[in-house]
Amino acid sequence: MADSDYYDLLEIERTADEKTIKTSYRRLAMQCHPDRNPGCADSEAKFKAISEAYDCLKDPQKRAAYDRFGKAAFQNGGQGQGQGFEGFSDIFENIFGEFMGGRGGQQRGNTRRGADLRYDLEVTLEEAFHGKNAEVRIDVAAPCEPCSGTGAKAGTSAKGCPTCHGHGKVRAQQGFFVVERTCPSCHGSGQVIAEPCEACRGEGRVDRAKSLDVRIPAGVDDGTRIRVSGEGEAGARGGPPGDLYIFIHLARHALFERDGTTLFARCPVSITTAALGGSIDVPGLDKQRHEIRIPAGIQSGKQLRQRGAGMPVLNGRGFGDLVVQIDVETPTKLSARQKELLEEFRSLETGEESPQSSGFFARLKGMWTD
Repeated sequence: MADSDYYDLLEIERTADEKTIKTSYRRLAMQCHPDRNPGCADSEAKFKAISEAYDCLKDPQKRAAYDRFGKAAFQNGGQGQGQGFEGFSDIFENIFGEFMGGRGGQQRGNTRRGADLRYDLEVTLEEAFHGKNAEVRIDVAAPCEPCSGTGAKAGTSAKGCPTCHGHGKVRAQQGFFVVERTCPSCHGSGQVIAEPCEACRGEGRVDRAKSLDVRIPAGVDDGTRIRVSGEGEAGARGGPPGDLYIFIHLARHALFERDGTTLFARCPVSITTAALGGSIDVPGLDKQRHEIRIPAGIQSGKQLRQRGAGMPVLNGRGFGDLVVQIDVETPTKLSARQKELLEEFRSLETGEESPQSSGFFARLKGMWTD
């Protein structure tokens, strides 16, 4: 079977396209896989043969060499040396990869993306209302200037790793399985540097303090995340940079509490204002004075809503509401005249002035009677 033609092994025509080659390979591999034919030496041999054939014919360059020179193109150290081993491992990548999360046709790369960074920024409620430009200072791995991020000494360059041939990974066969691990020589980069840059010691990046002017939009809330693209750590040896994520934390405010776009405030009013009605002025975050009308006879805990006086909608239009909770304040320091007037008012009470308290005590009296 070692001398069989690759096209005959895969049961395809010499003009077959890539899709036909792949489909036929999958069908045959499933039929003669050793796990489905335990102890069958013929199935195992055929399985290895079709894997070798597929490894050659799926690669346009290898296929062209095979079509011209046959298997002789891969002998005596030719480019196809060791191909049967790689083709055997492709069983799991091409047949089972789609179902088990394998690489499938994922493209390999020799550069690694830089890490993302997190920065926590505290802002006041006023700053969250109006938005602001914030200066952010971070320590970040930045591209090395002497080597332009390559990691190689000026005038030199990195070369393909001889251990993994630039793949960044090496494979070892264990029975019918192939174990893939990071190349120990290049640590997965696929390249080795003979003369590393002295400034970065071959990393292609150095630690550096950096200042950024970041726009904080109006309407941000506690926990809002702002992404600054490309301002994370530089990638190793010229890899793309990561991103910077700024997490917003709101400082406690002396007057307002916030729930989404709604602002809440507790406002104490005198007993006379609560009884007779009136108005109060509440300073808004928009630097305007908002007049809140107090209806006569209002009770403690009653909430009054001012439309459009709350927080702005993040990345949108409009504003939320301002909700004022009324706390009726009982006077604690009275003059003699004020006490006299209140005594006179009490003597004139009929119970109709405070229906809730009158009803409550009436129910209590009924309980005592029973």
